[in-house]
Amino acid sequence: TMTRTVIATDKAPKALGPYSAAIQTEQLVFCSGQTGIDPATNELVAADVESQTRQVLTNLKNVLEAAGSGLDLVVKTTVFLRDMADFPKMNAIYAEFFPANPPARSTIAVAGLPKNAQVEIEATALKR
Repeated sequence: TMTRTVIATDKAPKALGPYSAAIQTEQLVFCSGQTGIDPATNELVAADVESQTRQVLTNLKNVLEAAGSGLDLVVKTTVFLRDMADFPKMNAIYAEFFPANPPARSTIAVAGLPKNAQVEIEATALKR
């Protein structure tokens, strides 16, 4: 039988609605989109896209680790940007978190994000 396990961690922000931080199956971890919210304050870290991207990817890393996975096992990400002009800045921080063999990725410009965030990233990863 297939299993579906809800993943939560205090090292990532609490969900802003009726969703889980991640869902784990036998082989995969499906992470909800993370924004640049600091789990300690429940507020965005700063207004700039670099600080937010760094916090987003730290939050994703923590959720993945809570699910027995990690950034090195991510197979696909989707990046949502408020302004495509921020792409180079987001991309530079993103490259720090995926230095080799990065996952497949889509980047989409959106009209708005929760808490007026500049960037949101979701991920799908393999289990370790």
